[in-house]
Amino acid sequence: MTQITIDPGLKKAISDYQLPETLGFGNVMTPVMASCTYEKGKWGPLELLPYGPITMYPTAKVLHYAQEIFEGMKAYRVNGQGPFIFRPEENYLRFNRSAERMAMPHIPHNIFMDSVFELVSYTANFVPRRSGESLYLRPFMFATEESLGIKPAEKFRFMVIASASGSYFSNTSEGLSVYIERENARAFPGGTGFAKAGGNYAAGLSAAIKTKQLGFVQTLWLDARERKYIEEMSGMNVFVVINNELCTPKISDTILDGITRKSLIALARDSGYTVHEKNIDINELIEDIRAGRCTEAFACGTAAIITPINYFGESDGERIPLHFPEGKISMELREKLLAIQEGRVADTYKWIATVEPKTLP
Repeated sequence: MTQITIDPGLKKAISDYQLPETLGFGNVMTPVMASCTYEKGKWGPLELLPYGPITMYPTAKVLHYAQEIFEGMKAYRVNGQGPFIFRPEENYLRFNRSAERMAMPHIPHNIFMDSVFELVSYTANFVPRRSGESLYLRPFMFATEESLGIKPAEKFRFMVIASASGSYFSNTSEGLSVYIERENARAFPGGTGFAKAGGNYAAGLSAAIKTKQLGFVQTLWLDARERKYIEEMSGMNVFVVINNELCTPKISDTILDGITRKSLIALARDSGYTVHEKNIDINELIEDIRAGRCTEAFACGTAAIITPINYFGESDGERIPLHFPEGKISMELREKLLAIQEGRVADTYKWIATVEPKTLP
């Protein structure tokens, strides 16, 4: 059983908080955060604290050697249902896979789950109620050991924060525009590409600048060896629809094993669609789009849910538009997934976990 301590100032922080009307994504933080420290080979008590700044020494290893991992997950509360958390067990398992790769300790199951569930319990009133909105949860862990020596840290801090959020993309009424990155690579075989580590995302930021300058919204990464096989976007997985069948890159150690991706494969197959997990050659895909065989494509992830792609593009200005940029199949799957996440249909997959709201005495 997890030992939990509650900061005396938490009740006031919750009572003083008001959820704004306009949310955006990842900007509106709720007033509770969870924290637990690892030192001398064991985890300490779980703390619930008012959201606020944290302190660390300038020599904390995370600042120099990037020992850091995180997760992204969501809680929903629509039409008086919930709060529901979507597939938390999958996030827990992936978190520890990332921890292994980054030479960090496993987080015990009870600490991870209690951190997430207790935070949602006390912020249940701040979970947005409109369909498509959610409470975005961010568990993360970082090295706090104070030393400039290059070796794995032995002191860590695990935390969970939450953000009441709306759509990840603010202006995608016509779908995403996606730039094909043919020069740089995000992840290499044998590296950390499959881990949800901050450095993997930092590796894509310079490309994000170029992508924006060229007039696109998202970057599509290709494999590092041959620069021809689709891998993923900077923060989400990708699907394409060819001859009414769904295709997505097969998981490898350079691609994040997305929970939304995994869920969509199950939903699509149960909806009668054929799904292929395979290598997708970008040049063959472009020919399939031009010939009308590939009719739509979409990005998917915890934050983005499902977002249709309007067109792919090259650095020379060429645009390759999709036949159905509105995403006929992707929007069908999006509605089915959201209906489960928001508790509007029966959860036959047992993907959602119900949270009991709590108030402080």
